[in-house]
Amino acid sequence: MPKPTPSSPTPTDKFTFGLWTVGWQARDPFGDATRPALDPVEIVTRLAELGAYGVTFHDDDLIPFGSDDKARQQHIRRFQDALARTGMKVPMATTNLFTHPVFKDGAFTSNDRDIRRFALRKVMRNLDLAAELGASTYVFWGGREGAEYDGAKDVRVALDRFREAMNTLTSYCKDRGYRLRFALEPKPNEPRGDILLPTIGHALAFIGTLQHPEMVGLNPEVGHEQMAGLNFVHGIAQALWHGKLFHIDLNGQRGIKYDQDLVFGHGDLLNAFFLVDLLENAGYDGPRHFDYKPSRTEDITGVWASAAANMRTYRLLRDRAAAYRADPEVQQAMAAARIGQLAEPTLGKGESIADLLRDRSAFESFDANAAGARGSHYVRLNQLAVEHLLGAR
Repeated sequence: MPKPTPSSPTPTDKFTFGLWTVGWQARDPFGDATRPALDPVEIVTRLAELGAYGVTFHDDDLIPFGSDDKARQQHIRRFQDALARTGMKVPMATTNLFTHPVFKDGAFTSNDRDIRRFALRKVMRNLDLAAELGASTYVFWGGREGAEYDGAKDVRVALDRFREAMNTLTSYCKDRGYRLRFALEPKPNEPRGDILLPTIGHALAFIGTLQHPEMVGLNPEVGHEQMAGLNFVHGIAQALWHGKLFHIDLNGQRGIKYDQDLVFGHGDLLNAFFLVDLLENAGYDGPRHFDYKPSRTEDITGVWASAAANMRTYRLLRDRAAAYRADPEVQQAMAAARIGQLAEPTLGKGESIADLLRDRSAFESFDANAAGARGSHYVRLNQLAVEHLLGAR
């Protein structure tokens, strides 16, 4: 059995949190806040003490909407001082294009042209700050880019405007020499009835239409894909296959319902296990970003306990996944399940279609009945994963 993981992570783990996560006051559509607001400086300080690597933010998390230039600079200066004092990084930033009533019909895809222009300027201003703070990724969550009524807007034209916004903003970064990559964050619904680019697949298809597709990738979130009934591990594998996993949001979700934003692993734990196994073995070297919300039932002490729980759970799953991979019985089970064969090209090196057609063993003499009778042994392999996850091996 693997040794228990130490409770304290280090910055080498690259764990990051948004100001809006631990800073959530637990206000929801049916109830008022249950916690006081937290100062961004306190958030940076406490997360650093817990062993986090960095912090991320929406513009309005750091600088209240409508602040004048003097107040804006004061907020930025305090934040920079806290980063310098703690050594915390800002690997990612984003823009709030969903809270203020002006964005009630969207930002980039609002039917109101004046609002679309305001949204572009709001993003550009925060891109300047993100570049100044050293961020490498800029996330776009289109939470209000959608509709409740099918007649409210022509989705084809809305996608034109969304593409126009992405092309404008990538050009803005290129013109200024900002080394930022954009990451689209899909979500099927909430707060809009239907949101544009609802899944990883939709977003990948959209990226291929852009002027600078090399600058644009994905920031998938566990709960968002699972809200659509999709397998998050499969989605991340496809994003990696396309070379488009620029960032990732980790949390927990229990089924097809509202976005729960639970602590990572507090939803589908087995899927979380295989997700960590994939990330740790597929070469992903970006932040492990926790986009969760401390439960509304928690007090301030519970906020920091839940932040620590995200990091500890990831580290525990990482250890369990490593032990699973190293287990000789698992390796035997993988061989019995022919896992390695999938990596072998179906046509041999240099084999032509003509060669395949001449190979009688591939069809004429192939015993389909015997092949169909072979077992795949996947249940045994999955049981071994469960036992490693439960610490029974």
